[in-house]
Amino acid sequence: MKKTVLPLACAALLLAGCSRPAPPEEPVRAVKVMTVGISAFASNHEYAGDVRAQVESRLGFRVGGKLIKRQAELGQHVKAGQVLAQLDPQDYRLAFDAARAQVNAAATSRNLAAADFRRYQALKNQNFISGAELERREAMLKAAQAQLEQAQSQLAVQGNQTSYAVLTADVSGVVTAIDAEPGQVVAAGAPVLRIAADGARDVVFSVPEDKVAGLKVGAPVKIRVWAQNTELPGTVREVAASSDPVTRTYSVKVSVHAKAPPPLGATVYVIPETGGAAGLPVIKLPTSALRQEGQATAVWVLDKASMTVRSQVIQVATADGNEVVVAGGLQPGMLVVSAGVHVLSPGQKVSIYESKVPAAQQPRAQAAPDSIANAVSVPASAAPAAGAK
Repeated sequence: MKKTVLPLACAALLLAGCSRPAPPEEPVRAVKVMTVGISAFASNHEYAGDVRAQVESRLGFRVGGKLIKRQAELGQHVKAGQVLAQLDPQDYRLAFDAARAQVNAAATSRNLAAADFRRYQALKNQNFISGAELERREAMLKAAQAQLEQAQSQLAVQGNQTSYAVLTADVSGVVTAIDAEPGQVVAAGAPVLRIAADGARDVVFSVPEDKVAGLKVGAPVKIRVWAQNTELPGTVREVAASSDPVTRTYSVKVSVHAKAPPPLGATVYVIPETGGAAGLPVIKLPTSALRQEGQATAVWVLDKASMTVRSQVIQVATADGNEVVVAGGLQPGMLVVSAGVHVLSPGQKVSIYESKVPAAQQPRAQAAPDSIANAVSVPASAAPAAGAK
């Protein structure tokens, strides 16, 4: 009997050792939640741009040569007529001297032809020569006069070429770029300096294709200066007729109406005053609460009775700053998980995260208003209406 019991006891121990342990219970995750409430649609859109001069010129020499001196520096304020850079003028001076010598030679020939014409005219008056001979001498005088005028014009051209070896500022402004250094050989017309003219200032920014139709020339805008936290009035001055081939966005220029505009290159934000849905009551969620569920956008809704989460498909109408405007799928008073949405699963038990610092109280749930979908277009293929599960 003992021999029979011993093998059975060993087998039982072996079976107990080979059985799988019970799976551990899924941990209860702490999540941040927010109460769905009603708030006003704050603004339409905000674009980042930079301040530029309305007139910005690229200056270059009208002749080619070796750059021997550059007086202007980057960021320097220059006045109209101030010397900015100089080319080696030696070749142009030699050409000017040669043209001046040609003028002297042509003047001598003209004077000789004029003296001959006067002498032959006196002989004609005494009937010593024929009229044809006098006409020939007159033609020679006219030809000599024409050669003199041609030589004088060449001298003037060479004088201009010599003066073109000095680059001066056409307008008063600030040097914003330098494209050539001393010792470099530059071609005629090649940019050497860039000057932003004093006067009116523009804010230049880019807008996507679906928003450019809302910006019309003459439309008022607000300009918020990032460094000073101030607002200035502005007007849309120019909207590009075609998009940038790389970014596929449209460039927009806004005139700044201020006695003391922001400095060149300053970062500003442009807020179009287009009205539209601004001020309408809407439901908004932070982008951290959203997740992708197939082709739809969804959030986690907390059931406070069972402390579990379920997936809720929503319809997003548009963006409002760093938040999204919900067109359907939620009702005020619902609890939505606002952080850590990618580590949850349907029916998972959670706990509400409590910060050590007292958080601001959530606004009380209000009656559900007409959705923002009345003011902002929502695709026809949107998911179920508000409150759908």
